[in-house]
Amino acid sequence: MIVVHHLNNSRSQRVLWLLEELGIEYEIKFYERDAKTMMAPESLRQVHPLGKSPVITDADLAIAESGAIIEYLVERYGNGRLAPASGTPEYLRYKYWLHYAEGSAMPPLVMRVILNNFGAGDSSVVSGFVAPQIKLHFDYIEDELRKNAWFVGNEFTAADIQMSFPLEIVAALPEEVKKRPKLKEFVERIHGRPAYKRALERGGKYEVSFQ
Repeated sequence: MIVVHHLNNSRSQRVLWLLEELGIEYEIKFYERDAKTMMAPESLRQVHPLGKSPVITDADLAIAESGAIIEYLVERYGNGRLAPASGTPEYLRYKYWLHYAEGSAMPPLVMRVILNNFGAGDSSVVSGFVAPQIKLHFDYIEDELRKNAWFVGNEFTAADIQMSFPLEIVAALPEEVKKRPKLKEFVERIHGRPAYKRALERGGKYEVSFQ
């Protein structure tokens, strides 16, 4: 049985959603962030040395990192679902967006959160580097979503699940999302999916924040 070690308000919500899309049975072990530091509890280190979420266990395997977990679940349990056929142009796009989400889209968002938390939200680092990078990446994403309903084309894939977290962060900012209608439409579409709703019911309250 797959066990999702689920930290509240975290990337592990994507894993629950993927499992619901695939119709795979799983269990959830819940962890709560520290109310002051917002860090994960030390008990997660018993599952993986970094003490981060998401992480899943499947028999004797412990797998961390959102992209690695998504690839593992789709390849092992997907039976051809939620991923294009290997060797196709669509498969290359699928792999690209799987890695782009955390490798390119998330870093400037994380930098902004960290700087805000340390009282440097109005610094020249934000105005001179972080904010322009956020604009660059999310204008690019908006342009890509003008081409197709989903990131790989007209078919929903696990890459859309992986891309959901950074888009939900930006969608929570009225001044940003009003400039990007396709991003807003994407987030509304994923929130309407039955599997997404089931994942929320099982995982509990989920909020993304830019603060």
